[in-house]
Amino acid sequence: MNMQTIAIAVVAVVLIGTTGCATSNHPEPEQVQVLRDDLFPSHHLFSVETPDEIFALNADAKDFVRRTQVSQHDTHQNMRALLNQIFDYSELGLLYQGSANSIASETFDNRAANCLSLSVMTYAMARAAGLMPQFYQVNIPEYWTRRDGYNLLNGHINLRVQPMPNSQQLSLLTPYIDVDFDPQAVRSRFDRVPISKDRVVAMFYNNKGADALIANSYSRAYAYFRAAAKADATLGQVWVNLGVLYRKQDAYGAAENSYQRALSLNDENLTAWENLALLYRLTDRKEQAHTIQARITAKREANPFYHFILGEEALDNESPEAALVHYRAAMRLDRTQHEVMFGMGRAYYELGDITKAEHFLSRAANLASSDQDKQRYQRKISALQSSN
Repeated sequence: MNMQTIAIAVVAVVLIGTTGCATSNHPEPEQVQVLRDDLFPSHHLFSVETPDEIFALNADAKDFVRRTQVSQHDTHQNMRALLNQIFDYSELGLLYQGSANSIASETFDNRAANCLSLSVMTYAMARAAGLMPQFYQVNIPEYWTRRDGYNLLNGHINLRVQPMPNSQQLSLLTPYIDVDFDPQAVRSRFDRVPISKDRVVAMFYNNKGADALIANSYSRAYAYFRAAAKADATLGQVWVNLGVLYRKQDAYGAAENSYQRALSLNDENLTAWENLALLYRLTDRKEQAHTIQARITAKREANPFYHFILGEEALDNESPEAALVHYRAAMRLDRTQHEVMFGMGRAYYELGDITKAEHFLSRAANLASSDQDKQRYQRKISALQSSN
């Protein structure tokens, strides 16, 4: 497979699958050298949100928090009231958009955000209420979505909220609430590790950089990836994405250095290996590329979403028969993923089999866990039925 993959930090409360939680505000010299300002001389023209701007709440959001806090209630009651209101606010009109990377105040005003932005807003609100939030990164298997010719490797974060430590209370009795905006409850089965606010800032920049890269705004993308690397130089996906950006500029040496930087942080970063294999093919090192790709494929064969993204690529290439082969392989591994059923429906529609298309769209609607997805599938079913 010739996947063009970039690593983002969205979906489900955020981010791509990197390991480790160490952070660094000051990258070591060898890390800084991988940055190539000379390739993007106008990057400084693009302003990047500061950490304070990312987490700042506007007046309306502060009022929202204030209304949930009742002086006669204890801290745990007020904590639960705040989080219940945030979820109610979301359910009453907040639209999930995977590409909506927004700062906390914009998320509150626009009611459209991805899970990373929702988590940032919740963290900021919890702090405003005098609570102690903690971000966590969930170690989920590789999971891709497809946008504008790119395979986006998604990750996941959530958070825990609890009262500030009280010297008069035993820590073992401290109540807490875990907050996760991802409707895919399956993610709760995976281990998670605490991560710093700096890492979440780097994830935010990384997402914004990925959006700019997809939009072919390369100097803006570099400005964000550069900021991400400086916020947390141990975030491997930043170096992978910088490598993709360098390759787009035909700076193959810089791209290889960036991929190698990612692999020095985590030798099992398959996205870094995959992009390195693509680079080797472009630079006539086909034997090395083949060796790497064979190892990656062997590791991914048991992942249903690997086969799913192959199906998505086949549909993009107008090959619905090939897409069905890949979707069926995904189904053999996991028959509970609504995205796979939707892909089957799309493929059968392209082949002109409306009956099977409707069947799989119905299965997708039944399996979808969010009302937004269920409604989207139902609209497509209604459109099919009205066209017959």
